[in-house]
Amino acid sequence: MQVDFYHLTRLPLERALPQIAEKVLASGGRLVIVAGDPAQRTKLDQLLWTYAAESFLPHGQAGGEDDAAQPVLITETPEAANGARNIALVDGIWRDEALGFDRAFHFFDEERIAEARAAWKGLAEREGVTRNYWKQNDSGRWEKAA
Repeated sequence: MQVDFYHLTRLPLERALPQIAEKVLASGGRLVIVAGDPAQRTKLDQLLWTYAAESFLPHGQAGGEDDAAQPVLITETPEAANGARNIALVDGIWRDEALGFDRAFHFFDEERIAEARAAWKGLAEREGVTRNYWKQNDSGRWEKAA
């Protein structure tokens, strides 16, 4: 299982998350997006419909009748009602349940850097876990830092 840590320094989550979601869907995968705050989930729901004028990401919020059919499912808990094998933790909080997926994207900013470091260290000893640390350069492009 692969865990990608995304340190948001230049681009906000609202610009970075759709890029990752598009790549997951383009590869034929599905994605679960986890945020503990209901207001953040509502904001993400709107974002995925409007982030680009020429496209949108098909998705839904968990709790609907069609959860299983959603390519992208926004939820409070790391459960894949849509059968996703990819998970994005977008509120800066690491959840060990993410290790049950094939790939986890852990987004965090400066406010959550201490927690991200603790998660990074905690995963170092986990068998079968590959960690990557991505940081934005001055132009906002992602560079692998570890």
